[in-house]
Amino acid sequence: MSTPLTWLYVPGDRPERFAKAAASGADVVIADLEDAVAPADKDSARAAVADYLAARPGGPPVHVRINDGDRGRADLAALAGLPGLSGVRVPKVESAAGLDTITADLPDHLRVHTLIESARGIAALDEIAAHPRVAGIGLGEQDLVSALAITAPAALDHLRLRAVLAAAAAGLPAPAMSVFANVRDEAGLLAGTRHGRELGMFGRSVIHPRQVPVVREAFAPTGEEVERAREIVRAADATGARGALALPDGTFVDQPIVDRARRVLDLAARLSG
Repeated sequence: MSTPLTWLYVPGDRPERFAKAAASGADVVIADLEDAVAPADKDSARAAVADYLAARPGGPPVHVRINDGDRGRADLAALAGLPGLSGVRVPKVESAAGLDTITADLPDHLRVHTLIESARGIAALDEIAAHPRVAGIGLGEQDLVSALAITAPAALDHLRLRAVLAAAAAGLPAPAMSVFANVRDEAGLLAGTRHGRELGMFGRSVIHPRQVPVVREAFAPTGEEVERAREIVRAADATGARGALALPDGTFVDQPIVDRARRVLDLAARLSG
């Protein structure tokens, strides 16, 4: 499967929304048992998600964001063996040792996506990303901004770049961006997502189906990018070289640039379908 571009959260206590989320066009649906569910509704939400996973007829992969601590372990005990579960999103991760505890009883095919939401988590980003059960890392930006009293956009970008570097060093996909809370501000979502793309992030978590096409638009290569990528790939295919090669305009490019051009074309084809 291609790296997911859109990850749609749906509250675990709103089972009437599960089918709509699956039909939204999102690459992954995340049934949320944590922040989206009030404490009094946690048990009923878990039961609703379990029923859905047990009977899910198909559609996009479904992940579950579990709670933290003992309740999260209870979530996994109830859900990990169900056939419809494709992955687990673990909140408030602060160490690789903590992940050892969470993943000890997980089936081998289930890997986890970690959310880093504290200073301790940021300090341990590299070891968390390198954990053998981790399939991806992401930032809980709202929690981080609050905990660290961040007000400057450059400070948040620094944390995003830390996550990009940690993921790349561990051989993981680039981290997806955190949610954009204002579901009516599509212009702000588009601009902010394009900015995240410039930082090396890929994809975004969303909280409403209307945000899915906006994120896809933000990551879609421009016509100019596609044409340049075609030019690079044509030159590489014509020579068969895997080293530096000269383009018709005199620019020299090497293999990493060719590989990136192929990814641009693959993404353009994926988003045009």
